[in-house]
Amino acid sequence: MATPVEYLTDLADETVWEFLDGISAAVPRLVTAIVFLSLSYAAIKVVLVLLRRFFRGVYPEEQDLVASLWITVIGVFLWFGAALVLLKIVGLGDVAASLGTGAGFLALGVSYALSEMIEDAVAGVYLLRDPDFNPGDRVVTGSFTGTVKAIELRKSRIELADGGTAVVANRDVEPKWTKKVDDAEAAA
Repeated sequence: MATPVEYLTDLADETVWEFLDGISAAVPRLVTAIVFLSLSYAAIKVVLVLLRRFFRGVYPEEQDLVASLWITVIGVFLWFGAALVLLKIVGLGDVAASLGTGAGFLALGVSYALSEMIEDAVAGVYLLRDPDFNPGDRVVTGSFTGTVKAIELRKSRIELADGGTAVVANRDVEPKWTKKVDDAEAAA
């Protein structure tokens, strides 16, 4: 039977060797994680720069908000994917799977909660791209008749004949608007 001192010495020796074995097993994963993170950072930055150039060619300068929205959404997805892969590399694959599943449910809940806002944004993109609906045009939409003052991503502002401004959700404008033809335009 071992004496208490021998027992503590053996325990300390065994603990140190297990700790060193753990570190030696973790070093390759840590190096791989650092390399992956560096490459991911560079790749994501390049992709976002290319997307920014692409969207600047697709959207005119006054629609920069739409391009920025797309770039932000794509960037979030890329960084989240890189984070999940990084967790897998360092040996936390179960955590990565749980986060991926949780994020999916969270995204589903948020999209349901923000469905009207998303609908406004999609309608806003269509209105911003519509060549027949521009600031300065006289339109009738719903119960409002007036001049389009501004088209934003979620809402449009229409200046009424009495000088007031009607702020209308784009989901209400997009399917219901009609361009009003002035008498001078009709005669031409």
